[in-house]
Amino acid sequence: MTEWLAEQQEAMRALLALLVDIDSHSHDKAGVDSVGEAISDWCKAMGIEVRRTPRPRFGDLFEACLGEGEGAVVLLGHRDTVFPTGTVAERSYEEHDGMAFGPGVADMKGGLVMNLFVLAALARTGGLAFPLKAVFTADEEIGSPDGKALIEAAVRHARAVFNAEPGRVSGNLVTARKGGASLVLEVSGRAAHSGVSHADGASAIEALARKIQRIHALTDYDTGVTTNVGVIEGGTSSNTVAPWARARIDTRFVTSEQREALFAALEEIAAREELPGTQATLTQVSGFLPLEREMSEALLARYQRSAAELGFEVEGEFTGGCSDAGTTASLGIPTLCGTGPVGALMHTEREYLLLSSLVPRAQALALTLLDLDEA
Repeated sequence: MTEWLAEQQEAMRALLALLVDIDSHSHDKAGVDSVGEAISDWCKAMGIEVRRTPRPRFGDLFEACLGEGEGAVVLLGHRDTVFPTGTVAERSYEEHDGMAFGPGVADMKGGLVMNLFVLAALARTGGLAFPLKAVFTADEEIGSPDGKALIEAAVRHARAVFNAEPGRVSGNLVTARKGGASLVLEVSGRAAHSGVSHADGASAIEALARKIQRIHALTDYDTGVTTNVGVIEGGTSSNTVAPWARARIDTRFVTSEQREALFAALEEIAAREELPGTQATLTQVSGFLPLEREMSEALLARYQRSAAELGFEVEGEFTGGCSDAGTTASLGIPTLCGTGPVGALMHTEREYLLLSSLVPRAQALALTLLDLDEA
């Protein structure tokens, strides 16, 4: 199996180029589905079954399976990118100096390619004693608003999850991640002419400004909790007391307990009447639960043994970024993240993937699956 993977470098690069050169912004359903269709075509050519679950708003869910039943191991990955439709026309896939470039090349089309070749390698050798499933989601970059429930259903009763987000620049895996949530705070007030009847108004903007100070005061760098009001809007004109205002909030936390405390504090801030005649509502738009280290430790040890057999060392790292790994870990499923090929500068035009990491990362993951098979 590892020998076959060692011969697939050129084929991996060809599939990577194919997937990168399809625009697949999270809100571009047609583009995200085109990536899924390319994956499906490749799997069918390899004799691997693919199931497609249509979705009305975001991209469809694609699942490639070896075997059926409970106790599956799931290879997880998302097809969407942060780059707007039309980016591929401006800068398509290219390679130089041992690196691949292009929109989403590391985050995470490289990981999708790796998962597909691991699946194919195991299909060639007769599979495993347990079902193996590769799940290709569609909206991770915007918080998996549709995908969260689909992931939960796909991994139900799974024994382990490997999420192919890019490996760190150090070559390490991700064994812990912050959780995060995006929220909208909307404040209503009472309009009035700011010259004729200023006192009759109740400024939603002033009330929001006071709340923003309270929200930012919740940040605690020592514990890893952060809050950020990144976008504000409101009012109708400079000579009208503002009848409405709105803020978009990003929050990050390390543990589920911190999340609960933070959300309670935000709800209290929203409920507080800053000015008579104003009121506010808080709505969560999207969110990820944290990947806590204890959920990855056992899988990391297995992966490290596999890597050692192949001649390289790897450790686990913490990152402040969120991923779908938090969703699966929160269900009590052992989860290891950052198993994809090594990449960096994600979400920028300089994003790259280290081509030499494609084969060894695929081999290490495949050997780890065999190790689980023997457990």
